[in-house]
Amino acid sequence: MKTLFDKIWDAHTVDTLADGSCVLYIDREYIHEVTSPQAFEGLRKRGIQVFRPQQITASPDHNIPTRNQHLPVQDPLSAQQLATLEKNCTENGITLFKVGSPRNGIIHVMGPETGLTQPGMTIVCGDSHTSTHGAMGCIAFGIGTSEVEMVLASQCILQTKPKTMRINVEGEVQPGVCSKDIILHIISQIGTGGGTGHFIEFAGSTIRSLSMEARMTICNMSIEMGARGGMIAPDETTFAYLKDREYAPQGAEWDKAVACWRELYSDPDAIFDREITFDAAAIRPMITYGTNPGMGMPIDQAIPPLCEIEENNRPSFLKSLAYMGFQPGEKLLGKPVDYVFVGSCTNGRIEDLRTFAHYVAGKQKAPGVTAWIVPGSKQVEQQAIAEGLRELLEAAGFELRQPGCSACLAMNEDKVPAGKYCIATSNRNFEGRQGPGARTLLAGPLVAAACAVSGVICQPEI
Repeated sequence: MKTLFDKIWDAHTVDTLADGSCVLYIDREYIHEVTSPQAFEGLRKRGIQVFRPQQITASPDHNIPTRNQHLPVQDPLSAQQLATLEKNCTENGITLFKVGSPRNGIIHVMGPETGLTQPGMTIVCGDSHTSTHGAMGCIAFGIGTSEVEMVLASQCILQTKPKTMRINVEGEVQPGVCSKDIILHIISQIGTGGGTGHFIEFAGSTIRSLSMEARMTICNMSIEMGARGGMIAPDETTFAYLKDREYAPQGAEWDKAVACWRELYSDPDAIFDREITFDAAAIRPMITYGTNPGMGMPIDQAIPPLCEIEENNRPSFLKSLAYMGFQPGEKLLGKPVDYVFVGSCTNGRIEDLRTFAHYVAGKQKAPGVTAWIVPGSKQVEQQAIAEGLRELLEAAGFELRQPGCSACLAMNEDKVPAGKYCIATSNRNFEGRQGPGARTLLAGPLVAAACAVSGVICQPEI
């Protein structure tokens, strides 16, 4: 009997080589402006055309500005990358969702919301958080630039099949706990290497109860525990989310597709290489205190004392705290916050903006806080405007910016200054991730909202 991962992998295996590696067929490749130029240049040098351009989709996202997108991009490198992406797509007949166009957005937000991402697919992109698409019940993972070129040339990729892991989350979550808290809790427990060598299926009653957007947050951060990717079996929630989306099957084709998608699940007696179960009731609103996503804790607790850290891990633990300006055993509640960033492929969807906007409604942004509220796509931006979220935000002193990756990785002008603290709903808190010397604390949109109006690290009032 097979796991969901095995079913999809085996259905897409073109050949298995003598060393055990597989030639895997790829249903869809997403590309953006940062990791694709070298791939196209490689094709050009070899005199090769893109093999199946209809299965490639491009959307600039990493370093586009989040203000004045109707004007020419000011940064010369960003402008060059955007122009190169457009040129490469035009020459190869690839669909491109330009900056400012109705479908433009972060790849991992745009793909699901347009219906391009569908259950049972294999999906790759030159971006590590491609794992997000696994929430739709597919095998999705990030690849390097040479592999981007490989897929452009052949619609296949050479891969070693990873091991399988199932992470079950069972029960009801406490009030104020969101999907970001769930995944930060899991990573804090198993560590940033806990999923290494595995593809993870998230399961259990808690996972099944989540919305599609919440599931995307979970799968998005699966790679932060070292996994190759994460996935969730499709169900009625998945089908309802996909129905009538632009690129989803329509009419009789929809019924056929759903019938196939219903077969995408792990068989009851399927064996995983590793299996872990978590109690949802034990999860609290989370925040990170260090420089990797595994250094997380319930927001009302203290940083672990040095005596609780394994001796061989103490040097890196202390180095991380020194960078952050924290001490072992210290509590974070009440510490001043300089920046708040809501957005990214982790928490830049409409549900995230709703959570933030409804919490700050009737309140005011703290005077010392700079806040960047960045929708993950043009569709999210337009929906936020249509629902009145922009008015709620503006009344509370916030600004709804234009879509893009923004301060998640600081490749545009949205950079946190050195030494400043930023509560970020993104996925990584590495040194300098949001700007040289920036100090990032990962949290969910509800915690971010509470910190934005109080000006200090605090628990949300539920």
